[in-house]
Amino acid sequence: MLLKIQDIHCGLLNHFEISKPLISYYKQIEIEKSDALLEKIEEGKNIALVSDAGTPGISDPGEVIVRKAIERGINVVPVPGACAAINAIIASGLSTDEFCFIGFLPVNASEKRKKLEENKNETKTLIFYEAPHKLIKTLETMLEVLGDRKAVVCKELTKIHENFERDNLSNLVKNITEPKGEYVVIIEGADKSKEDVEVENRNKMSLEEHYKYYEEKGWEKKDIIKQIAKERNVNKNEIYKHFIQ
Repeated sequence: MLLKIQDIHCGLLNHFEISKPLISYYKQIEIEKSDALLEKIEEGKNIALVSDAGTPGISDPGEVIVRKAIERGINVVPVPGACAAINAIIASGLSTDEFCFIGFLPVNASEKRKKLEENKNETKTLIFYEAPHKLIKTLETMLEVLGDRKAVVCKELTKIHENFERDNLSNLVKNITEPKGEYVVIIEGADKSKEDVEVENRNKMSLEEHYKYYEEKGWEKKDIIKQIAKERNVNKNEIYKHFIQ
């Protein structure tokens, strides 16, 4: 019993004259179709889940049937292939040390902005997918929420019209016109994490306000003094003396 997960353009099957029954499996029907397909595997057949525009399970149908296959004791085998997110980041010129894959943003404008706000202080390189008719508006929203960061707009990866536009978001918004194809947008991470920003804000408080902040969280006095000293990068004795005067 075997479920293969493959990233392969179905046109290749025709090119190599590979003739096998094909069953449409898209997001709206994946829950409905998964059980029927897995029953075929349990009857002794092997099935390959393939994609002609993406990687199964990565912002593409696949997660549901893989999870159900594992629950039913069916062997799941990944077959390596091109993945737009990985191809984009390795050729982006931005940091590859750590990255955060977000995929497609919500269609709703307010939900899209909310998702970007959630990742505004993420220091890892950000990876998004986007459709051509939404690309420019999405880039404009990214500029508004994330600021003018370095970014790379990658188009039609591994295909004939593959293209990389590398620039700041503000210039990309102005220079990209009439988008066509499927896009990956890579954006550099934030300079400061959410925690760094919060520490900076606390350091703008008076010592009394800083102390009260942690006191209201239920911290013990010695722990508060130690934490304030750490955040302000001073000796804890200085903080202690301030509060015993």
